[in-house]
Amino acid sequence: MSASQNHSSPALERIPVTLTVNGQTRTVEVLPWTVLLDLLRDHLGLTGTKKGCDHGQCGACTVLIDGKRINSCMALAVMKDGASVTTIEGLAKNGELHPLQQAFIDHDAFQCGYCTSGQICSGVALIQEGRARTRNEIREWMSGNICRCGAYTNIVDAIEQVLGSTTEAAR
Repeated sequence: MSASQNHSSPALERIPVTLTVNGQTRTVEVLPWTVLLDLLRDHLGLTGTKKGCDHGQCGACTVLIDGKRINSCMALAVMKDGASVTTIEGLAKNGELHPLQQAFIDHDAFQCGYCTSGQICSGVALIQEGRARTRNEIREWMSGNICRCGAYTNIVDAIEQVLGSTTEAAR
């Protein structure tokens, strides 16, 4: 038997990853190449975060990591060990929708709804970042999130509504 035929492959070792997901600490054992999106959907059953392009180009998989938005399809789960993750399921508090979730309803900012969770998570981060103050700035900062249905005007309206109420509350 040749040396190439006499090799045994090591067992695939799973790696424990501990995350605080929507306020709850969870430990999951995953294969080293598991991306955060798959950990959330396949291991934790949080299917609100969508798999769109799987290349970080559409934003459907956007979640918040320690308050910052990321494309979860591009982040290895093991690289986020110890992080705090907020998904669309974690935005509502005490049975009350997050103000941006409500604004999306108020402005009919979704059609098919596939991109909505990523749009909302990205919009929440945009509001927290405090960078966008105009419609053009909202468009620019949301440009990483694609809506195939073309509800962009309504999405901007919803974000603008929440930005306006946040600005009013700060006065």
